[in-house]
Amino acid sequence: MREIVLDTETTGFDPESGDRIVEIGAVELFNHVATGNTYHQYINPERDMPQEAFEVHGLGNDFLSDKPKFAQIGHAFLEFVGDARLVIHNASFDMKFLNAELGWMKLPPIPFERAIDTLMIARKKFPGSPASLDALCRRFGIDNSSRTLHGALLDSEILAEVYLELIGGRQPDFALTSAARGQQGNATSQEWRPAPRPVALPSRVTEEERAAHAAFVERLGPDTLWTRS
Repeated sequence: MREIVLDTETTGFDPESGDRIVEIGAVELFNHVATGNTYHQYINPERDMPQEAFEVHGLGNDFLSDKPKFAQIGHAFLEFVGDARLVIHNASFDMKFLNAELGWMKLPPIPFERAIDTLMIARKKFPGSPASLDALCRRFGIDNSSRTLHGALLDSEILAEVYLELIGGRQPDFALTSAARGQQGNATSQEWRPAPRPVALPSRVTEEERAAHAAFVERLGPDTLWTRS
């Protein structure tokens, strides 16, 4: 099962008012295990950065001016995501922006049903308790000390840890499954299977033990399970 833990940074709250995405960060999970495969992209929003947004993520006009526009990276982003489920904290916000950007590219939207909203999971699991990413880090003892400003890739890496705790622990399948990895980091099989040994292990039964077992079976008589062909 492939999942993409995703976060965005934006110029504001509403794409219909002209706000745009300025950063995307994403982390790949396979069978609830981080693969090390990530996606990160800064984006030129083609507009000025409001001071309120700059104070949240620290991405200003000068820094973003030479970054690619969303239309230049949209296809690469969709290729990374593929058909995976998207794990997002407050999914309605990020999905709203992603689908607005895709719409401006004349591309079909990502179905909202593909989103797993960790904010909703946290509110259901801990009703009445704070459910921000920082609050969940404190609850689960996850180190987020480097999170002085919002950053999409760092937040998605932290969210991946939070998500695994929310669904039952950082190794919910007890590490009994693993992905076979291809050269590009994409999973190539759904379940791990042991390969045959190239050389069989030598028997640890001694000749004395083998003779004693044969004598014991002989004493049981001819019509026993061990003597049936």
